[in-house]
Amino acid sequence: MLDVKRMVILRDLAEHGKVTVVADLHRVTPSAVSQQLRALEAEAGAPLVEREGRGLRLTPAGTALAAACEPVLAALERAEGAVRALDDGPVGDLLVGCAPSALATVAAPLLAALAARHPGLRPRIVQADPEDALPLLRQRRLDVAVTYAYPLLGAPPASGTTAVPLFDDPLCLAVPRELLPAYGRQGLAALREADWVSAPAPSSCREMLVHACRNAGFTPRVAHECADLRAGLWLVATGRAVSILPKLLCDAPPPGTAVVELPGRGRVLEAQVRAGTETRPAIAAALGALTRLGTR
Repeated sequence: MLDVKRMVILRDLAEHGKVTVVADLHRVTPSAVSQQLRALEAEAGAPLVEREGRGLRLTPAGTALAAACEPVLAALERAEGAVRALDDGPVGDLLVGCAPSALATVAAPLLAALAARHPGLRPRIVQADPEDALPLLRQRRLDVAVTYAYPLLGAPPASGTTAVPLFDDPLCLAVPRELLPAYGRQGLAALREADWVSAPAPSSCREMLVHACRNAGFTPRVAHECADLRAGLWLVATGRAVSILPKLLCDAPPPGTAVVELPGRGRVLEAQVRAGTETRPAIAAALGALTRLGTR
């Protein structure tokens, strides 16, 4: 019988490609990862990894086994959910990771909704960007992750998870008011010489800004990096910078800043859960509350 925890290590190696990264994910040493892989090879009766320089790569057998891991994990999650469905109702801890830009509009109303409908639940909110939240979700260190995705980037969905769309959040251009007439005449191309405020790389917000500008025929000159794009609006207010950011972050622009909604689809706020956990009472309660919030 194959050990599931060892299969997860193999899956993570297939995804990340480095033993050191997998070791960090599982909070163990690289040598412990190698030991688990050797034990899994003994269970499988086939070589699963082979040396490549200083690292490891999966053999065809290892690739096949890693690919088979997700449906196995989903089936185990459904089995655990069937047991939890026999409880009297949604109870216990519920760990919810939430993107910073959705804390006020999603996480806070979610807490209130769950307290009213399911007093036996103990939701805990953890601020986490999607890049951090999804690995935590897959490692069972979160139960639900409120994330976002930019359809214009065409990124594939995260493996091993199920996404429930909540609502669309348009993109907005933030410019000093004196630059607004030029944008009205030429669009984003009028800002090719401007200094831009962006989230630090690597991040999907940074990729979104670069993609939007390149669609307008230029590569933006990112002069200012700001993890809190709402705070970045104050840099725009100086008259020395421009930015593109989600509408959720533009509710109170500082004086001197013009905010214009851009055409096309912006980003999609989503609730992500591990595949197979959707019917678990606590998670189903959270998804129901989030879906109702998204339709308001």
